[in-house]
Amino acid sequence: MADAFVGTWKLVDSKNVDDYMKSTGVGFATRQVASMTKPTTIIEVRGDTITIKTRSTFKNTEIPFKLGVETTADDRKVKSTVTLDGGKLVHGQKWDGQKTTPTRELQGGKLILILTHGSAVCIRTYEKETA
Repeated sequence: MADAFVGTWKLVDSKNVDDYMKSTGVGFATRQVASMTKPTTIIEVRGDTITIKTRSTFKNTEIPFKLGVETTADDRKVKSTVTLDGGKLVHGQKWDGQKTTPTRELQGGKLILILTHGSAVCIRTYEKETA
């Protein structure tokens, strides 16, 4: 159930983010700045719409979607579909003949984001903020 993902999540660990961004075509300067930021992810559910907001000093994004419905959300004009598969939020993205599948899952009270593009795999770990 998507409600388990609801909350504000702070980045606490990031592995191979530069390799992943390079693989997806992100330029050097942007990669350098982005790899030093520690974004906060906010996940909200309202009715049948899930919104994932990412906030950092570098860039803010907001992606509202309905499970299983294709959306286009970022600067690359990505076509994406998010599904709930075995307790994981799987975000399939396609653009210009390429694809990536960011997957969010809960492990031990932490939100684990696995980003895969070709052979590049990035794992970002978030801890839930408490009020």
